[in-house]
Amino acid sequence: MSTGATIALIVVAVVVVAALAALTLRPRMRRRRLERRFGPEYHRAVAEHGTPEKAQEDLEERLRLRRDLDVRPLSDEARERYRTDWAGLQEEFVDAPGQALVDADELIGRVMRDRGYPADERDEALAALSVDHARTLQSYRSAHAVARKAQEGSATTEEMREAVVRARELFAELVEAGSGTPRPTTSH
Repeated sequence: MSTGATIALIVVAVVVVAALAALTLRPRMRRRRLERRFGPEYHRAVAEHGTPEKAQEDLEERLRLRRDLDVRPLSDEARERYRTDWAGLQEEFVDAPGQALVDADELIGRVMRDRGYPADERDEALAALSVDHARTLQSYRSAHAVARKAQEGSATTEEMREAVVRARELFAELVEAGSGTPRPTTSH
């Protein structure tokens, strides 16, 4: 075999091996990228869909949905108004914890709409939020579930207090995003 043919054969073999390696590594790289991006939401999606492949398709769809949205930071005036509204909710909690929690859920919906997230269709809203706020989304889901229990009259005051604290995590992220101000830490 000539030197040229040997080199060509080696080049073809290297290309084939590289293509096979890329095909083998690509799903693993996709999974890692989505796990990093979505954090706990990735594992929640896998549990919900039953397989990593179906979960990854869902998460990729969420990324496409989010790209189509015009999400923007709040104006300084809106940010301050929402902070004042939240402080009022915390005061309201003393006399009417259930109503304060329901109002907190509604306030988060208003902030979402103001920021450009779809707030009217719950599943679509959660999908869009999961792209930018995956780390606090489970806290919000828990708070929302307690808000529903509060509306039914079956939530305890402690459950409602914890739910307001959990909802505040997402609220703070939504309000502070793009402000140049570090997000305030919340204590439980």
